Amino acid sequence: MEKDIPVNVGNQVQSADGFDTVGSLATNVADGFTMAAVGDLLYARPVANGYHPGLDDVLKVFEGADVTFGNLETNILDIESKGRPEAEYGGAYCISAPEVGPDLKAMGFNMVSRANNHTLDWSLEGMRETSRALDRNGIVHAGAGENLAQAGAPRFLETRRGRVAMVSSASTFKAMARACDPAGEAPGRPGLNALRLTMSITVPPSMFDALRSVREALPGEKPATNDPNLVVLGGAIYRPGKNPGYSYEPNPRDVANILRNVRQGKQVSDFCIATNHGHEPGEWSLEPPDYEQSFARGAIDAGADAYIVHGPHVLRGIEIYRGRPIFYSLGNFFCQDLRSPIGADMYEVHGKDPRVNTDAEVTVGELANGYPRPDGLAGAQFGVEFYESVVTVSRFENNQIAEVRLYPIELRRTMRFANRGVPRLAPAPQGMAILERLQKLSKPFGTVIDIEDGVGLIRVAPRSQQ
Repeated sequence: MEKDIPVNVGNQVQSADGFDTVGSLATNVADGFTMAAVGDLLYARPVANGYHPGLDDVLKVFEGADVTFGNLETNILDIESKGRPEAEYGGAYCISAPEVGPDLKAMGFNMVSRANNHTLDWSLEGMRETSRALDRNGIVHAGAGENLAQAGAPRFLETRRGRVAMVSSASTFKAMARACDPAGEAPGRPGLNALRLTMSITVPPSMFDALRSVREALPGEKPATNDPNLVVLGGAIYRPGKNPGYSYEPNPRDVANILRNVRQGKQVSDFCIATNHGHEPGEWSLEPPDYEQSFARGAIDAGADAYIVHGPHVLRGIEIYRGRPIFYSLGNFFCQDLRSPIGADMYEVHGKDPRVNTDAEVTVGELANGYPRPDGLAGAQFGVEFYESVVTVSRFENNQIAEVRLYPIELRRTMRFANRGVPRLAPAPQGMAILERLQKLSKPFGTVIDIEDGVGLIRVAPRSQQ
């Protein structure tokens, strides 16, 4: 009897008799399959039943979507019995009341990513309690687990138009939050699915020569390499070049692991979402880091039907690659600035005293002092870009993306501090400005965004016509 040897056929693997053996990497959903996707869910209190005029109009955009996705950049727990503030935290202690679990479900969210720089703000028990809260409400989540295999594994949502997989990773995270697998007798480590990056800084040649002189003058600083075009100083890597900036090299083991999980997710699903949380090169940048396009395309080549970035808290461009959307940042969907309680370390960082000041006063100090702006400024006047974004709705026909609709939203920046951060559809002039900005950011990727009746529209021709 002849051995049944798998052979590669296009983007799938088939046996010699023609049967699909491991699952096609092509999209395989029923016509009309729709993915609604937003960016960061930074909120502390439930909103679905509160007084937030205009929120219902935003939530109507989700109606009919097979999957509604967002990045859960908070922890859902009862602080009286679970969790503690970690010494390493993601810049703020992001925490949500237990009622936020049912609130997410009520708003229509059925998939959320978990790998981000706030995953372990409230310790492992906070991470675990968040998982319990999502599980209780039937919300599929990925990116955090008891070891790397669990954190990186695809998770699945059953819909009437096909099974959806999701793989969640983070390139911005605290070192202690990174999950790992067991090794011999050593157990695995709980945490998040990490995409480690090595950053280098490009500086003008004259500055590079000065840095090399500094390294040579300092005791104990020895060349880390014989490469004349590289200086390591104080742990930072510098290279000479005409255009100053930051460059990133992803860890090849992390890349291989993530792409394997994407491939595995697609092999047993009809539609796969790959998502990454990264702040690089910084919130001041409206362009993605230099590694991300290659990584995003690699994820799609591995079987992802959409690649979604969150983390920069500002909008970045959109690319259509091989008939699949790449969202380089969807900004914020919720941005409730008021968080409570917060750890003592954050009081200290912002020069406040928990015996005198309140949690809200610490957060106001954080906003006033810490956030960079895309125009290069920082401080109390920051705000517009953080509080503007879009809701994206991608529709598929004949297993190809047919269109992406972009609904501009604004997060009530001008309202009272305790009430802002909840989305509503942007008024016409502001909505036009948001979409025009997104047009410019997407143009370098060859993406054309039309604006019709206050909504952005990306029309995608069938691949046979491309």
